[in-house]
Amino acid sequence: MRSHLPRIEISLSQIRDNTRLLTELYGQKGVSLMGVSKAVLGNPAVAEAMIQGGVKFIADSRIENIQRMKLAGIAAQFVLLRTALSQAESVIESVDISLNTEIETIQKLAYFAKAHQKTHQIILMVELGDLREGILPCDLPQFIRETLTLSHIKIAGIGCNLACYGGVKPDGRNMHKLSKLAAEIEKTFQIRLDIVSGGNSANYDWYQSGQAIGKVNNLRLGESIFLGREIVNRKAIPGLHTHAFQLIAEVIESKKKPSLPVGEICQDAFGNVPKFEDRGICRRAIVALGRQDVLVSGLESSSQIEILGASSDHIILNDPNHRLQVGDEVSFNLDYGALLTAMTSPFIKKQLNR
Repeated sequence: MRSHLPRIEISLSQIRDNTRLLTELYGQKGVSLMGVSKAVLGNPAVAEAMIQGGVKFIADSRIENIQRMKLAGIAAQFVLLRTALSQAESVIESVDISLNTEIETIQKLAYFAKAHQKTHQIILMVELGDLREGILPCDLPQFIRETLTLSHIKIAGIGCNLACYGGVKPDGRNMHKLSKLAAEIEKTFQIRLDIVSGGNSANYDWYQSGQAIGKVNNLRLGESIFLGREIVNRKAIPGLHTHAFQLIAEVIESKKKPSLPVGEICQDAFGNVPKFEDRGICRRAIVALGRQDVLVSGLESSSQIEILGASSDHIILNDPNHRLQVGDEVSFNLDYGALLTAMTSPFIKKQLNR
């Protein structure tokens, strides 16, 4: 019996290995890790592999993913990376720690925490240049004063996000600033910050540079664990597996065709005007996968096959060695964007390999 197509094959052992090696690497300087599960839609088996690899926290931006993992019996400290006012009660019910930047949202969390007789922990995110979420450093003291007046809320720490929206690289300057802010908060307000979360998979070069890490004691890792790379230059991290995820699709057509379309060129289905190179007659193959399923620009064929383009439901390949036949399987490596979309697609089977 043939395996389901298309499918994404997930090596749990490689994810576990990557997590263990990263936990040991960062643990040498006392830095704990949050395993970020959003790229795998909170898949419980993947979360369990990360826990087996040594992480104590599982972090996700979707409350639904956390609820899915908890329902599956995953035992960890759950961290919500994106807190919405409308979900405040669900956050209190399902999450141990949430990242926050708005006092109105924290007030609503406090209201529901009191109603449920719980103390909810929060990490205050600070804006250090990437211009995604974050409290401006100059506003942080007053923000903390207001937060400390709320019952059933504990400030567990502070954090920052870099290299996601603005592409700002974590370096000695911004990590020192975060560390200094943490020290000032502890001194001014006489509180202990258990977590100073310095960033994500982009922090590898900073950590390896040998600079003092100061009070930074936590990172939130997704891509490094799943794809074995840092995300400043997308370089492989020594010793890590880089192909824990493989996307497999079926060839549904294989024919010799001209490389240039015939007729007047207008916009394609996505509003672009395509350009083509005249290569003469070529062997072209089509696989049953498209933009509705995956970020095609994030795919790379694991054999000598070139991706020419894609529509909603078809990816067109150049097959110079004339090897592909109808019914054959084609394997692709994925970058983070492709992984995120492929794991989200309901049309792609998720095959877990132990």
